Amino acid sequence: MLTVLAYSMVVVFMALIMTKRLPAVVALILVPIVFALAGGFAAGLGPMMLDGIKKLAPTGVMLMFAILYFGVMIDAGLFDPVVRTILKLVGGDPMKIVVGTAVLAMFVSLDGDGSTTYMITVSAMLPLYKRLGISRLVLACVIMLAGGVFNILPWGGPTARAASALGVDVGAIFVPMILPMIVSACWVVFVAFLLGRRERRRIGVIDLEAATVGHPELELHAGDPAIARPKLLWINAAMTVALMVVLILGLLPLPALFMIAFAIAIMINYPRLEDQKERLTAHAANVLPVVALIFAAGIFVGILSGTKMVDAIAASVIAGVPTWMGPYLAIVTGVLSIPFTFFISNDAFYFGIVPILANAAAVYGISAAEIGRASIIGQPVHLLSPLVASTYLLVGMSEIEFGDHQRYTLFWSLTASLVMLASAVIFGVIPLIGHAR
Repeated sequence: MLTVLAYSMVVVFMALIMTKRLPAVVALILVPIVFALAGGFAAGLGPMMLDGIKKLAPTGVMLMFAILYFGVMIDAGLFDPVVRTILKLVGGDPMKIVVGTAVLAMFVSLDGDGSTTYMITVSAMLPLYKRLGISRLVLACVIMLAGGVFNILPWGGPTARAASALGVDVGAIFVPMILPMIVSACWVVFVAFLLGRRERRRIGVIDLEAATVGHPELELHAGDPAIARPKLLWINAAMTVALMVVLILGLLPLPALFMIAFAIAIMINYPRLEDQKERLTAHAANVLPVVALIFAAGIFVGILSGTKMVDAIAASVIAGVPTWMGPYLAIVTGVLSIPFTFFISNDAFYFGIVPILANAAAVYGISAAEIGRASIIGQPVHLLSPLVASTYLLVGMSEIEFGDHQRYTLFWSLTASLVMLASAVIFGVIPLIGHAR
């Protein structure tokens, strides 16, 4: 009964937001509450919701101040030279811009943090997309695809979780996956080429220099020239680089790091109290929807975990794997990682399910490291999950709806995961079939 309830809740939630019957923030709150009440969990509902909110509170704080920090940087004009340089390289060609977005997102993704990738790439590229009329769904799609592929880096999270859960060296999982990751990255660039070419057919190539002659209001800038701080460009750049270094080194918790960075940034760029208030007010519209979604997601996560619906979903899938699939458990794990990491958290999948699959696969001579490699295949799809907090940051900064983003990106995310799986099998990183001992 609990399994049916769990699947029904997820299906209803996805249907409501993808058909736009409810906004994501409302669905995240009301849908799990209704299903929890229907399942007889009314007595423990309050503590469950509070536990979920507490788990995501640090993420909400981090995203709030990260948005404010990068908002101040955009206002001050930090990304204007980046955008102008990209314009010189790609001109007004939407195809080149979309491909450039994918490449930029890959480079930024090397730090292993999805939120940072979204904030930097969207901040740099969104003005171009708005200026040329390129769909912002394309922007979010290619950035997420790039982030999903590079999310398997050892310091990204999933690979480290898999190694810890299986008791193997993280290098034994990641190093053999480098070639499949490169192939998948090439696929993402190809997808960006396809989507960019589609946008070029729709809006054409724009002659930016001709378009701005006699129309200074069309000159590209990320923020209002009245509040730009070109004289502080190098100070802001140094501050942002220092922020990234501290982030990568893990010297401070992310919420505290971005709070401190924001306070210093706004004080240096806008020392007058009135100006600081104006900047806070200007970015409130960007902050509120994202933070609201994070705390609403806390309700969803808390109820999903507290009612043990997560465990029920996991048990049902494990029980549904027939015996004849035993020799193919590496491939099965790769395929299962796609829906599993979408519907449940990474922690629940890697620490609760992957060890069970590894034990079963060992009978057929499939090593724990091979199961670990297969288990990270689903990461390009995982980032589309409503349980991933950083996704709300991406859609918020890209100024699109969560359901629209899922509907547009899901197919391409699936192809990225399948390309990674196929290339891993071709390179012998994941065995196609095991042999019983």
